[in-house]
Amino acid sequence: MSAVEVLAGVDIVALRLSEAGRLQVLLLCRQREPYEGQWALPGVLVNGRCADVSLDAAAARALVDKARLQPQYLEQVATVGNGARDPRGWSLSTCYLALLAPDAEPQDEHLRFVELQAIMAGQQSLPFDHAQLVRLAAERLQGKSVYSSLPLYLLASRFSVTEALGAYQACLGQPVQHTTLRGRLERMRAQSWIVDTGEKNYPKMGRPQTLLQHCPQADEAFIFDRSLLA
Repeated sequence: MSAVEVLAGVDIVALRLSEAGRLQVLLLCRQREPYEGQWALPGVLVNGRCADVSLDAAAARALVDKARLQPQYLEQVATVGNGARDPRGWSLSTCYLALLAPDAEPQDEHLRFVELQAIMAGQQSLPFDHAQLVRLAAERLQGKSVYSSLPLYLLASRFSVTEALGAYQACLGQPVQHTTLRGRLERMRAQSWIVDTGEKNYPKMGRPQTLLQHCPQADEAFIFDRSLLA
């Protein structure tokens, strides 16, 4: 690569909520150098072998071609770049946060989910600066979860208040008052972002729970007028 060339790519931090209520990150086993055989974030070079009309188009291609999953929510987080992050030379990467349904599953043996906390704690190493990208995406999700409905994109289309509470607590990393969250959901229902399905979930223990349905407008997040933690 010449001194004037810069590699430009997109990397996807795709998260799902496990049955145990913990956030997990989708990783891809690299099939070529650099870092062949190591687990990394799925991503593509922009306008490389395929023409990309925009960064969003490149991110969508990365999800289809590499992750092979359709996100429920996709957001650009940050762009990082320097001469040290990629051994091939100076490079830029635009990081995207993708939120997946809880039943999202890897499509082959080259894809797997790992615990977000394992990456954050340094127990799962990643090549390039992908650990930093994961951290940036996790911080974005945590920050927006305080005042928006973003965690609901980690749930199935029909969910209970208890399941919503679990999603918020996983994103925020701390307890949330049940009554406070219920009030926020009621506000969303008043504006048709959530509807009552008329169905109930019957857990093995406890009372039946009403099932709600998330009806986001234009794949956006509902914004609360005050912090969920206030």
